[in-house]
Amino acid sequence: MRVKDAEDQRACQAKVRATGTAGKTFSSKIYNIMVKLALLARLESKPGKEQELADLLAGAVALARAEPATVQWFALRIGPSTFGIFDTFEQEEGRTAHLNGPIAAALMAKAPELLAHPPVIEKVDLLAVK
Repeated sequence: MRVKDAEDQRACQAKVRATGTAGKTFSSKIYNIMVKLALLARLESKPGKEQELADLLAGAVALARAEPATVQWFALRIGPSTFGIFDTFEQEEGRTAHLNGPIAAALMAKAPELLAHPPVIEKVDLLAVK
């Protein structure tokens, strides 16, 4: 599906949400969703809690798929005890909803047990997306 104008883009976005593909991996060339905003979170696990944190993040993908305003969601392992989350959004409302959503709640509930220190969460403006 190619997007020709703003009306076509809205129809495409509605189809993505209606079919449950929002937040799933897809080619932006097909759907042409205009992501402008992101979140970048960096997490450091406590010693011996690396696998538990990795499992928590990997399991959160189902929650991310249920968030219609989260266009893309990535759980990352940056190093042996360093992890990250990167997600993209079309609008600020979606980013705010995600920050107040079930993934953040689950992470914060387990933070004292799993994290060496509070997560560093940054709001990011995307300059270019392919």
